[in-house]
Amino acid sequence: MKHFLGDLFMKFRNTALSLFVGLAISSSAFAETGEIKHALLISVDGMHALDVERYIANHPNSAFAKLASHGTTYTNARTPANSDSFPGLLALVTGGSPVTHGVFYDVSYDRTYFDPSNKTCAGTPGNWTAYDETIDSYTGVVSNNVIDPTTLPRRVDASGKCVPVYPHDALKTNTIFEVIKAAGGRTAWADKHPAYDLVNGPSGKGVDDLYTPEITNAPPSGTGFDATVSVICTAQNDNLKVKAIINEIDGFTHDRQKRVGVPAVFGMNFQAVSVGQKLAHDNIDGSCPQSTLTGKAGGYLDGAGTPTEVLEYGLEQTDAALQSMIDELNKQGIYDSTLFVVTAKHGQSPINPAKVNKVGHFADVVAGLNSTSDAAAQIDIVNNCSTGPCGFINDDDIALIWLSDQTKTQEVAQFLNENAQALFIDEVIAGDELKLKFNDPATDSCTPDIIVQPQYGTIYTKPSKNKNAEHGGFSFADTNVGLIVSNPRFDAKVVKTPVLSSSVAPTILKALGIDPQELNSVQVEHTPVLPGLSH
Repeated sequence: MKHFLGDLFMKFRNTALSLFVGLAISSSAFAETGEIKHALLISVDGMHALDVERYIANHPNSAFAKLASHGTTYTNARTPANSDSFPGLLALVTGGSPVTHGVFYDVSYDRTYFDPSNKTCAGTPGNWTAYDETIDSYTGVVSNNVIDPTTLPRRVDASGKCVPVYPHDALKTNTIFEVIKAAGGRTAWADKHPAYDLVNGPSGKGVDDLYTPEITNAPPSGTGFDATVSVICTAQNDNLKVKAIINEIDGFTHDRQKRVGVPAVFGMNFQAVSVGQKLAHDNIDGSCPQSTLTGKAGGYLDGAGTPTEVLEYGLEQTDAALQSMIDELNKQGIYDSTLFVVTAKHGQSPINPAKVNKVGHFADVVAGLNSTSDAAAQIDIVNNCSTGPCGFINDDDIALIWLSDQTKTQEVAQFLNENAQALFIDEVIAGDELKLKFNDPATDSCTPDIIVQPQYGTIYTKPSKNKNAEHGGFSFADTNVGLIVSNPRFDAKVVKTPVLSSSVAPTILKALGIDPQELNSVQVEHTPVLPGLSH
């Protein structure tokens, strides 16, 4: 009897504890059924947490400040992997990293792909992939804002056919767009290139309304207009997408041609801040006649993150656009039922202009050593082979190396370490160290053999290029991104605990009443929901 009463008490205590935990969970930000009906996801590309903090401090009536006043601001959010736009965006919409989604860069390499001209997939596989403005269909020098399939790499599909590989085909895991659409919600996204077909996910059908006005025309017939020559022309391209968001808030398609209802999840990227950070001088070639900032320096004035006039313009234009979205959400009576997430695919490096060191493309810097070693020869082979299974190097403020001969990985890594000072290298990631963070390149077709993180501030690009910053690497300035998750019902909070931007994806699903485990990357990488969201 004594044991029975003891067991009964323990069961009662455990039941009470479970009820208490359940009540605690039910008072969270997303407890009330149907409270959040829409998620608006905004990426202000390049925006650091420092940019958000400084802008709010200097503009207390700004849209950024309003969103933070009823939201959680994460000051120590970082991207889960290298900070290129593709893996940066995929973190936000898959909840994962290249470990599960398999995408390292927009211009990359895969050991199972063939050249676009190889229509039969004959010979040994292995080819570089360009998922940027070069895959657009063009009329003259103007993009048609759709992909030209003849420009795409090819692979052998499950049925044995040689087929083009669209950006969404390169993705190995599902997206929030696919999950939400499967649950009956409408989806929309706007971005800078048609290559952002990527967000459709492996199904190719995740986004109901994808809008991709090309920002950088690169036709095969010659030179097209590149809006990123000026922060002002870039902001005008951003505004095309802002109008699309306003139309979607009003319940229309992005072009306002059809009433379809407000999407359950929608959003866009802004480029003006990223361009304002990167430009050495605005409108250097005069191709943006609207520019009133021609010749003025971009980026930051100091290591404390004081923006130049060019960067300040990008921040102000972005803030004004965010305010227009807030106003329209209020006008339509759905601000209270919308989770408003403002973050960034990536940061930008360096912030301190005194640290800028443009040394030339990585392979060219290696060639400048005049080394006769076999390891140096491997780099030279990769650099000089235009197509086929010869490896590839992509560089910005990082260098990703896919070797033509993977058995040489240790030798090449040792060579790079021995010449680290001359090559401006901070760290060479290869072998066991690389496999601690990513998949084994010996068995994974898209993982680089070697990743080079240069010394802070080093940019592997031509010294004459009009850039004073880049992204793609692992530095704090590259990976530390601004992040505000806002809703009028939320308390204002600041969370300094480290979080990953990949937690945005499961957080959006949970807000909409969908199990975050529906995302494959969340299951495999155990990505948590963002902490500190409550009202």
